Amino acid sequence: MPVYNEAQTIAQAIDRVRNVKIEKEIIVVDDFSIDGTREILSDIPDIILVLHKQNMGKGFAIRTALKHVTGDIVVIQDADLEYNPEDFFSLISPIEKGEAEVVYGSRFLKARPVMRRANYIANRMLATATNILYSARITDEATCYKAFRAHLLKSIPLTCKRFEFCPEVTAKVLRSGHKIAEVPVRYEARTCEQGKKIGWWDGVVAFWTLLKFRLVK
Repeated sequence: MPVYNEAQTIAQAIDRVRNVKIEKEIIVVDDFSIDGTREILSDIPDIILVLHKQNMGKGFAIRTALKHVTGDIVVIQDADLEYNPEDFFSLISPIEKGEAEVVYGSRFLKARPVMRRANYIANRMLATATNILYSARITDEATCYKAFRAHLLKSIPLTCKRFEFCPEVTAKVLRSGHKIAEVPVRYEARTCEQGKKIGWWDGVVAFWTLLKFRLVK
């Protein structure tokens, strides 16, 4: 769980994850929060807490967390309340059954979720670009909910620092010959006023990242 300035939601987000009846370790990487998030995290028991000494970005925080993973399956969880951790069961089921090594939780498989029109269009375009560039068939490249066999994710040489984690890991998973399975997940979008951090420039970077790793080995 990468975290940056999520004082309003972090305790509830961790509680939601903890309440899911799955054996797990909760690894939280605070990316140098300055809004009191660190102080809240220091009082939360039974988590593996790693503190960055400077702000490095979400992608870098995920890379840091991977060094502390000891389980067989990794699920990425944001520190906000947009996704429902009860969907962990659906995410890890294809992996446990041996049907897939990578599973994405798609916000678009059942119906269009409530989100800003610009965000919806950008997400659909990213999925389309992924499918064209990598001969894939996915509906939600930019979803937070991504589950992996731990050994597979650890074997991928990630270079991401910010939100380009999603397109980089997607590109490198597909280039390595692994298929990405999808399951539907629930989603409640938050606004910038509520703390959403990703912006239009991150969308541009995402498109460039997909293209870059298609052309460069």
